[in-house]
Amino acid sequence: MTSRQQETGHGPGARDVVRLAVVVGALGVVFGDIGTSPIYTMQTVFNPADPHPVPVSVDNVFGVASLIFWSVMIIVTVTYVLLAMRVDNQGEGGIMALITLLRRWSSSGGRTAAVLAALGIFGAALFFGDSMITPAISVLSAIEGLKIVNPDLEAAIIPVTAVIIVALFMVQRRGTAAVGRVFGPIMITWFLVIAVLGIAGITHHPDILKALSPTYALSFLAGHFGIAFFALAAIVLSVTGAEALYADMGHFGRRAITRGWLGLVLPACVLSYLGQGALILEDPANISSPFFLLAPGWARLPLVILATAATVIASQAVITGAYSVASQAAQLGYLPRLRIAHTSEATMGQIYVPWINWLLMTSVLILVFAFQTSAALAYAFGMAVTGTITITTLLFFYVARLKWGTPRWLLGIGAFLLLGVDLLFVAANLTKLVHGAWLPLLIGLTAFTIMTTWQRGREIVTAERARTEGTLPEFVEQLRETAASTATVPGTAVFLNRGKQTAPLALRANLEHNHVRHEHVVIMSIETDTVPRVPADERITVDDLGYTDDGITHVTARFGYMDNPDVPAALHTLDPAATEGQLDLDNASYFLSTIELRRGPAPTMASWRKRLFIATSYITADAAAHFDLPRDRTIIMGSHIDV
Repeated sequence: MTSRQQETGHGPGARDVVRLAVVVGALGVVFGDIGTSPIYTMQTVFNPADPHPVPVSVDNVFGVASLIFWSVMIIVTVTYVLLAMRVDNQGEGGIMALITLLRRWSSSGGRTAAVLAALGIFGAALFFGDSMITPAISVLSAIEGLKIVNPDLEAAIIPVTAVIIVALFMVQRRGTAAVGRVFGPIMITWFLVIAVLGIAGITHHPDILKALSPTYALSFLAGHFGIAFFALAAIVLSVTGAEALYADMGHFGRRAITRGWLGLVLPACVLSYLGQGALILEDPANISSPFFLLAPGWARLPLVILATAATVIASQAVITGAYSVASQAAQLGYLPRLRIAHTSEATMGQIYVPWINWLLMTSVLILVFAFQTSAALAYAFGMAVTGTITITTLLFFYVARLKWGTPRWLLGIGAFLLLGVDLLFVAANLTKLVHGAWLPLLIGLTAFTIMTTWQRGREIVTAERARTEGTLPEFVEQLRETAASTATVPGTAVFLNRGKQTAPLALRANLEHNHVRHEHVVIMSIETDTVPRVPADERITVDDLGYTDDGITHVTARFGYMDNPDVPAALHTLDPAATEGQLDLDNASYFLSTIELRRGPAPTMASWRKRLFIATSYITADAAAHFDLPRDRTIIMGSHIDV
């Protein structure tokens, strides 16, 4: 292989190194949540304080271990890795990718697609609940290992957990680039350790390997349905983080995630679950903490430290996931424009959203102090997970029909089997409604209400602005007719506008009140496409608005929902021939129209939704910062609109 091949990664050896690096990166980011589930899943299933406890017996242990294994295989391996990850939006996965695909199809009149897209928004809303619960339950479960090391340390669990969570959220503004480089090796160490401990546990009771047979899961469900059904509410914890595999597909690719899952994560988790099952068979008293008790006494404190690192990584993954979902939702019009900081020049997807960060930190701390233990939080966690998984599965089958034309009978069989499993988990978690499962539903309904209210309010405001602004072609004609009474000053003015149909409020106000216009006027509209990123050569469209001699040009800049909408950078790509002369962008003035919202008498929305919409508007980020406009050359002109 030549040096040129080594530099460019074209040689077979270099390609192998790149693939390995991507897999290691995926191990450090994607699998943190699902990879730390063995800490608390088996313990929660046999928790004697559960309102529907599972008695410890040989049959029940074999049945639970088998159900965990086949739940992981059906939901994670089949639903996500083998099926859902084959559907993407230009490489991006996750429920937001499915929503954008459905929105694209629903715009052509499909009522079913529109309803499913709304259901997808609820699934995304549930993810915010997941983002609040995951750091709390993950870190708590790891720190609870202290009481196994020394019972006297139990009182320190809550304070230590709170300190770690505060520290975790405080460092978010620095980005994850530097920390991310060590995530992969830590998680590889984690999976190797839990696999070795699992094997050690299995050697004490090798018969536990029989639980890999589906007959044990089926016989447990059929013969002990009253027990097995309620156990599902805890067994679902073994698949927490499945959505992360799909959501992070755009960062690492389907192949890297599949290899990481099948090659290391799945075997390590299965061995840990089987080892814990063997430990419980050996002594039922081990249900107090089967994960940490797998380790010999001398290794438990190091295991607690390693588990804490792994759960922090799991929390980091879901926190950055919440940033991405919020950013994409804002770009697609479901949330106000949020202040977003890009924390890496090399990786576009690494962002920091301050408002979401502090909301999550406050919520996580409240959960820690309110629920006190990971077992208590488990009831809430399961509801968020099952809801998101069920909605993702439903959306996948609809998209699969439209994308591949799969026969309805085949889809029907697949949907019946997979959705049947998902709905069984949902039903089991509903039995825990009064014990904490209400929490993610409340968070999801609240987020869903905010997102749909903002979308509806935005439509109302856009329509009212269009009426107030008037049509752009008529305004251009009016400007030509009054050219003699309007002073023209040298320079370039850029007016940001919502579209090409209406005249910018700031431009109209500048002419009507100041009777002045600039030599070059650029009316710029920003469009967010339902794709992750728009290629640079497809970003800009220029329209002379019917005249090539008036110095007025309309520019449309298209961005994907994961792009940074940098307006000055987009303008610098313009061809002077298309803008009726050279624009002085280094000294250009940028004009923004700011709107004061007021609750009006029109029956556009319920009164409480109007109040919610106006209240939500207060978190809208500054437009100048959002579009990277130079602060010292940005002029803001105001108006008001009744909602």
